[in-house]
Amino acid sequence: MEMDWRQRRTITILTAVLLTLLAAVLIVLGIRYRESRETAPEEDGPTAEASMTVEGYSALIYSNGSTTLSFTVAESGEWVWENDPKFPLRQETINSILALLINWRPQQTLAAEEDLSAYGLNEPTGFLTLTGADGSVRALTFGKTTTDGTSRYVMEQSDPSTVYIIADTLFTQMGVPIYDMCDVPLLPLLEEDSIRSILIRGPENEDGTPALVTVLTTAKRNGEEGPVTWLQGSENVTANETVRALLEDLRALVLTKCVDYDPSDEALAICGFDMPPAAITVNYTTDAGADGTVSLTIGAQVLDGSGRYVRLGDSTTIYSLPTAALDPLMRVAVNGLDIT
Repeated sequence: MEMDWRQRRTITILTAVLLTLLAAVLIVLGIRYRESRETAPEEDGPTAEASMTVEGYSALIYSNGSTTLSFTVAESGEWVWENDPKFPLRQETINSILALLINWRPQQTLAAEEDLSAYGLNEPTGFLTLTGADGSVRALTFGKTTTDGTSRYVMEQSDPSTVYIIADTLFTQMGVPIYDMCDVPLLPLLEEDSIRSILIRGPENEDGTPALVTVLTTAKRNGEEGPVTWLQGSENVTANETVRALLEDLRALVLTKCVDYDPSDEALAICGFDMPPAAITVNYTTDAGADGTVSLTIGAQVLDGSGRYVRLGDSTTIYSLPTAALDPLMRVAVNGLDIT
């Protein structure tokens, strides 16, 4: 049945009224959203309190339930490991923890129940205490993870009435082992054009006679044009496959991690440094034209077979190098250079 003009007019009026009401609702919701955005920092609580800058701290101690680490700020302004201030601590590791605290953004804020077991805070999984340069203290207690495993319950000790849910990133960062925080030294970039000589020593014989020694030399000086000629004695070994592989691997050598910063004699023996199977010394010319030397002592294989223990120069600190980067070096150390 076709509507007459009165019915069409009524529908038009009702539609206009509904549109007006909808517009009003949207305006109200928009106002409330802006108000909530403006008050959000106050609701976060710890965000407003975290007024200290990265430079404003003096001490940090935390535990992930199995390991406790303590750090202080030295006179130089850098963080040091309290157990051994000479340890080459990578500053980025501590600064990343500070950044997570400064940029504290709880995912959810809860009123704490009397029974803290609901959050795992009756038996905390860890703690963190941060001391400011002005003596102020911020202390966190960590509970269990949420059901999805990506977040964790946390309580500020200054406010036991509130429980926060935060991303588990901070607690994960607290689980980084101290040796993974070591500022591992960078080896020089050993380009073929810059290398003057390579000396490789193999393991000593049982009777103590000198180890097998292989020496590669070149008369080419840094900056000279033309290809490099490599010699073993008077023999031209430039095209030797092992020599080419050795030079390629020397250019890519990178210490992957610190294994033991201050090893005991027993640890050195376990890692194969009582009778090291190989050692290499490379003499090279720096970009500035100065003479440089890098020496590596090669120890036993890492337990998982991914690399070998190594020591740099006279340092007793033990690092690791990937096995693949040492293959040609180890072959030369044990068998010498096959030039047949």
